[in-house]
Amino acid sequence: MKKVRFNTAAAVFTSALLSSQVFAMTDDPVDPVDPVDPPNSGTVRGPDPTLSALESTRSGPYSVRTENVSNLSASGFGGGTIHYPTNAGENMGAIAVIPGYVSYESSIEWWGPRLASWGFVVITIDTNTIYDQPDSRADQLSAALDHLIDESGSSSSPISGLVDASRLGVIGWSMGGGGTLKLATERNLKAIIPQAPWYSGFNSFDRITTPTMIIACESDAIAPVGQHASPFYNDIPNSTAKAFLEINGGSHYCANSGYSDEDILGKYGISWMKRFMDNDTRYSQFLCGPNHESDRSISEYRDTCNY
Repeated sequence: MKKVRFNTAAAVFTSALLSSQVFAMTDDPVDPVDPVDPPNSGTVRGPDPTLSALESTRSGPYSVRTENVSNLSASGFGGGTIHYPTNAGENMGAIAVIPGYVSYESSIEWWGPRLASWGFVVITIDTNTIYDQPDSRADQLSAALDHLIDESGSSSSPISGLVDASRLGVIGWSMGGGGTLKLATERNLKAIIPQAPWYSGFNSFDRITTPTMIIACESDAIAPVGQHASPFYNDIPNSTAKAFLEINGGSHYCANSGYSDEDILGKYGISWMKRFMDNDTRYSQFLCGPNHESDRSISEYRDTCNY
């Protein structure tokens, strides 16, 4: 596969710019639904997607608010932040995002406002302890999804009525990525995105039927691609919708908050979740087809495209 080198100076500048824009989003005022682009019927909502919108930090058509979840009120996980659209209608898919070993919510928090702006209710979480192993992280992801479902059923919650409990997804980094894969063998999910996943010992990933996009970091020294991300992808049956995206020259932290890969990962991550959680076929064009590696950020891309 073609390998193209990364412009470090440009990446640092882009990272700083993207980070400031992402977190500024959560302070936006509540906007009314745009009368020329109301939420669509059923699970499909929002305008026709464009490449420029998907790759933009301030990308989604919906305004976003946040709600803190303290570790005292959280049951089964270490607290976190709920990110939710204010003008996208009701019955949205719910996504839980978890960090890796000895890491905190801040390392994966960028996914919250990014995904919520496209019409998802998202909870980015801390773990019970920073040392929790992948199987424990799977349980905590499940508990975080249950928290969103419970909050949606409460008339006093800011996300009352917003969550469709039949459309759930998870994202995790490192041991959290291993946890996403593990949870897909235990719970009915619509889509998962393991990032630089780490998992040791016996696994049952050959039973996964959940659409799975694995994000790998080419130069990962902590969860080497050849020992973790790539064999995990190969373990998942070819009958399952799956994709493998490797960031060119990326370290173990290539998908984390503040890194320069947020634009490319946002494009693919949003498209994956919209395609499989919302069953929105308008996003298939960004996932299937040739020339993914023409983008210098991507060193390898595989996809079954069986959907």
